[in-house]
Amino acid sequence: MSRLRRMPRQQQPLARPVRRRSYDQFCATARALDSVGDRWTLLIVRELLAGPRRYTDLHADLPGVSTDVLASRLKDMEQGGLVTRRRLPPPAAASVYELTERGHGLLPVLAALAEWGAPAIGDRRPTDAVRAHWFALPLLRALDALTHAGVVEVRLDEGEFHVRVGGSSGPLDGAGVYGDGPAAHADARIVLDDEVCLALGRGEFTLAEAVKDGRVEVVGEGPLAGELRGE
Repeated sequence: MSRLRRMPRQQQPLARPVRRRSYDQFCATARALDSVGDRWTLLIVRELLAGPRRYTDLHADLPGVSTDVLASRLKDMEQGGLVTRRRLPPPAAASVYELTERGHGLLPVLAALAEWGAPAIGDRRPTDAVRAHWFALPLLRALDALTHAGVVEVRLDEGEFHVRVGGSSGPLDGAGVYGDGPAAHADARIVLDDEVCLALGRGEFTLAEAVKDGRVEVVGEGPLAGELRGE
């Protein structure tokens, strides 16, 4: 009786790590675009500049991105050292994504892009989504000259957000350089419409001029509110 020979199992090829596309150019600009040049990446950074965000919150504030693309971009950004993911303590029991120090270093890049792109914003198209905190980056340029540090709450037709001004651009109340919604503790509040906010971002007039002619209302006491009023 012949013995049955055990056939060797077919070995599966080892999975090779997926290599992200690269320009393969010995150039700082090309290396930067290797990290942030993919579609949606810089807009994810824009959202995370407002502080740690859950995946579902990111997806809600990035209308048009698919779940697969968002997950892929976040994974690439983690591998590239731009983003970290951590688990919130109970009772939250959720994971959030947040920028690393290197990721936060993209703030001036986003601010420059907002300034460069501001002249291209005309009338809002029917297909355009909008979130109040998307106005933060253009407005930061108009607030950059303020010398008193603090938190400014901004009220627009589209909603509210808040920004840190005057000095450090570090975390805002543990959240980010700006945040969606009203501030927990605001040093001043400004009220204006969307068009004035965009015009300030385009540099069409200064904040002091807008306050003087009544296009921006300043609410609050203290040195920061006084400086906003031009006192």
